[in-house]
Amino acid sequence: MMITGERTLKIVLVDDHAIVRQGLRSILEREDDITVIGEAATAAEARAVVERTRPDIVLLDLKLSTGSNTEGLEICSELTSRYPDLGVLVLTTFLDDALVVEAIHRGARGYVIKDVDTTGLVSSIRAVARNESAFDSRSASAMVRSIRTAPEEPVLTSREQGVLELLARGLSNRDIGSRLFISETTVKFHVRNIMRKIDASSRAEVVYEASKRGLI
Repeated sequence: MMITGERTLKIVLVDDHAIVRQGLRSILEREDDITVIGEAATAAEARAVVERTRPDIVLLDLKLSTGSNTEGLEICSELTSRYPDLGVLVLTTFLDDALVVEAIHRGARGYVIKDVDTTGLVSSIRAVARNESAFDSRSASAMVRSIRTAPEEPVLTSREQGVLELLARGLSNRDIGSRLFISETTVKFHVRNIMRKIDASSRAEVVYEASKRGLI
């Protein structure tokens, strides 16, 4: 039955496990108003397939192929910045209050744990399509806890922490990129995020404030 009433929702699946993508595709394409138009296993593939297909929604795992549990956060930021109308729904095995909050700060419209049932997943996708937030009960509880605790210290991703530590050593963006095997543009992106989170206006101020807060 067509639920959205206006259009078919175009979905891209970003997960480094082929069997997970196959299972999701099988489940989602049972719905008349949902079609999977692309898949990706890595951040690079995700960028390419989103550019090529221009989906409505990306189902995004936080852990992709590099070993980092938060690489998905980085691609979430990139995609939502580049495609403001894109809905990103995090679908992951990781439930951590800081990750839930950070995903939302990075532009995700929802956060769902992978053992969600089919009905819950489809409902979350449709909520994102309506520009609403979508959480399962556990990620919603994490959001509530984060609001109650209101942590004063910024939450840096593992990649941002690595960039910050090299920044504190006086390395240039190019040198940081070489050390971390990422592009200079990506380094600049992370430096901007760090400056925003620490509320600093210069690289020197970032190092000073991070040192005061015990982040380096």
